[in-house]
Amino acid sequence: MIALRLAVSELRRLTVGTLPKLAVLALVVIPSLYSGLYLFANQDPYGRLSEVPAALVVRDEGATTTDAADGTTRRVDYGEEVARRLLDGGGFRWVRTTEADAEAGVRSGQFDAALVIGPEFSADLVSSAEYRPQQASLTLVTNDADNYLARTIADTIADDVRDAIATQVGTEAADLFLQGFAAIRSDLADAVQGADELAAGAAQLSAGTTELVDGTARLADGAAEAADGASELAAGAQALPGDVDRLASGAATLSDGLDSLRDRTSGLPTQTHELAAGAQQVAAGNAEVAVLGRQAATAAQDVAARAQAGRAGLGTALAELVAAGRLTQEEADRVLALAGDVTTDLGTAATAAGEASHRLDELSVGAAEVAAGAHELADATPELTQGIARAAAGGEQLAAGTSRLESAAGTLVTDLETLSGGTDEVAQGAAQLAGDSVTLDDGAQQVATGVTELRDGLQDGLGAIPDLDEDTRRATARTIADPVRVAQDELARAGSYGAGLAPFFMSLATWIGGYVLFLLVRPLSQRALAAAAPAWRTALGSWLPAALLGVAQVVLMTALVAFALDIRPVHGAATVLILLLASGAFVAILQSLNVWFGVVGEFLGLVLMLVQLVTAGGTFPWQTIPEPLLSVHRLLPMSYTVDGLRQTLYGGDLAGALRDAGVLAAWLVVALLATTYASHRRRTWTPGRLQPELVL
Repeated sequence: MIALRLAVSELRRLTVGTLPKLAVLALVVIPSLYSGLYLFANQDPYGRLSEVPAALVVRDEGATTTDAADGTTRRVDYGEEVARRLLDGGGFRWVRTTEADAEAGVRSGQFDAALVIGPEFSADLVSSAEYRPQQASLTLVTNDADNYLARTIADTIADDVRDAIATQVGTEAADLFLQGFAAIRSDLADAVQGADELAAGAAQLSAGTTELVDGTARLADGAAEAADGASELAAGAQALPGDVDRLASGAATLSDGLDSLRDRTSGLPTQTHELAAGAQQVAAGNAEVAVLGRQAATAAQDVAARAQAGRAGLGTALAELVAAGRLTQEEADRVLALAGDVTTDLGTAATAAGEASHRLDELSVGAAEVAAGAHELADATPELTQGIARAAAGGEQLAAGTSRLESAAGTLVTDLETLSGGTDEVAQGAAQLAGDSVTLDDGAQQVATGVTELRDGLQDGLGAIPDLDEDTRRATARTIADPVRVAQDELARAGSYGAGLAPFFMSLATWIGGYVLFLLVRPLSQRALAAAAPAWRTALGSWLPAALLGVAQVVLMTALVAFALDIRPVHGAATVLILLLASGAFVAILQSLNVWFGVVGEFLGLVLMLVQLVTAGGTFPWQTIPEPLLSVHRLLPMSYTVDGLRQTLYGGDLAGALRDAGVLAAWLVVALLATTYASHRRRTWTPGRLQPELVL
């Protein structure tokens, strides 16, 4: 165990006397001081941001916004809300001041940053609700001459404030938007109900127009029949004046004859036989007149009946025309009054004709009796004279009645002709009304179809608009305003800013600890070289003293970080093993450089430390390192020390830490082999070794 004896001998040499012991103690403490001070200073810088002075300027004048749902207005002052948010714990130590003082303070270094909220801040935030969108802005005043990271932190704080206000305003805007949807849905529901009622009305209209078509068709048919009947009635009435004339002529002749008979009854007894013959003639004439009277009475009654029926149908037809707008009520009343007058006159004429016919029948019977009783007349002259007198009076009445009948017949013919023309017009109007009602029915069918489609469309639209309760609406508004939430799924967590830097500073401290060791420890035992000991024993024996001191450095540093700074590794044993392996590798590398290059090797060790400062990826991700430093990162050992400590300190992938340990072990072996080879070469002394050019 020559190598171990060499190590013990070197350690004894280093600890002879008080100052050497203090020097060794200092070498052991240096890595702990380095890493401890750096980590303590950077343990939680964000937790003390409240000590960083920053100016806050609020010039916001507020704004008034109108609720679109109910028309109410409210006052908003988002600038003051931002101020309260920041003053209640918004990162920096915010101080409210004027804009001029804030800018001067940032320029002079009194404030590290200033946040200015302009006068239109609230008005711009609510401008979208008034359809005149303006983007609200915050003015961040910084001065990199004071502190660059302060500017970066201020940017982050301003972004957080902007996001918080944007979320709040967005939530309110989305809530108003959803309230508008609710109002639209309510109005649309009312519209659907109205459309249902409209559809029902349109269906009733369609059914009514269908019935109207049927009614107007029947009206047209009835009007046509009435026109035909009126025409027939007018045609039949044309013969009435002639019959009435003949009746009047016969009645006049009868009256004259009866008058003459009455005048001549004084000679009746002497003229009995002549009277019998004349009575026979009179009886025959009376029978003929009675036949004519019955015909006239029948015709008059038929005409009166038809006129009465035509007047009833005419009244119904005129009422329908008035309802359809084809005639005015005044015109209809005038036509109906005219028809009533005609009907009344015809009734009077029919009654008179009936009475005349009846009397003619009586006259005919009387004439027959006269003829039959002509032979008895002589015996009953007084009684015959009285009968002749009554017959004369009846003849006069018959003549007067036939005169009135003649006048009424003329009026009846004129009225029937007028009625015929009116019913023709009514028939034409009814036919046109029937055609128009068909068009109206088609239009009503189209209206019913269109209204049904409108109702169905409104119902579909109503179903497409969500019916949200108040809680759901507010939750939806919050989600719309802030739709994304970042869920932290931390596979490994450092815990603090200082803990995040611990792998880098502990690795760097381990390198520095190895570097300072060779200020006292000899990189290669000259005694072993002079004794011509095997090269590997010389190299290993010279490495062990520094490695053992490195172990002390690692143990002290790990205890300080874990217990004094409260950075507790998740995998404590693995952390210590990584650091011990890294310390051994770093000591071997620095030993090899010193053995190979002497004083220049010490300088190269310092240069190598500086290179690893920027390539180890201790702060920013190593992927951000530019070439050619990125290639150096993959080669140098501190990169793997940093990565391995991250896995063990934070509870990461131990398999990855094992790979990093393998790389460090490889560096250890390679460095020891290089030192062994250098030890083998140093068995031969050269003038350069005896008198070096540079001695530090």
